[in-house]
Amino acid sequence: MEKMAFRDQAVATMQTVLAPSTGTTTSDWKHGLPVLTGSMVTLREMRLSDAPSLLAMLSSEEVARFISPPPATVQGFERFIAWTHRERAAGNYACFALVPHGMDTAVGIFQVRQLEPGFVTGEWGFAIGSPFWGTGMFVESARLVADFAFDVIGTHRLEARAAILNGRGNGALRKIGAMQEGILRKSFLRNGEYLDQALWTILDEDWKAQRVAWGARVH
Repeated sequence: MEKMAFRDQAVATMQTVLAPSTGTTTSDWKHGLPVLTGSMVTLREMRLSDAPSLLAMLSSEEVARFISPPPATVQGFERFIAWTHRERAAGNYACFALVPHGMDTAVGIFQVRQLEPGFVTGEWGFAIGSPFWGTGMFVESARLVADFAFDVIGTHRLEARAAILNGRGNGALRKIGAMQEGILRKSFLRNGEYLDQALWTILDEDWKAQRVAWGARVH
């Protein structure tokens, strides 16, 4: 979760990689991420127009203190967005923009990157603007992204890392059913200090069992 893949990449190929979303769901995710819709949020491919809102939402100290430093400018976020499209096309990475219903631009991101070829093991992370904390949007978005990782990409194991000091992040992962497997000592460097992290995991069979349990509670 902390090691968000923010990159300050060149934008020479930006016009060729930023294809507009069709608004339809597709399993051919390397050619364009599907649109995932919940009761409160839509998750979709990031657009250049998201850059100003992401800068505003993710650069505050309370959001950025436990993630890799986000881009410091709109242009930096535009380069990051272009990079995410290239990495998605290569089959290495998927990054969704979190858009609350009634809004047009992103207030956060959810990412999944492969740790092994073919996404057998993937690592996911998220960052959401603080005005949207505690609204239920995280849980809904996390479930949508986990469904995508297990059902569409075919991931067997999802990992996440959260600083021990990040009580909100650890609580969020626990809430969606992730299991804490251990402590990674002094594994994350932030502001000149090495922080301990908790390693959280979800397996595909765990996720399927959770969905059955949720369905039973609903019905």
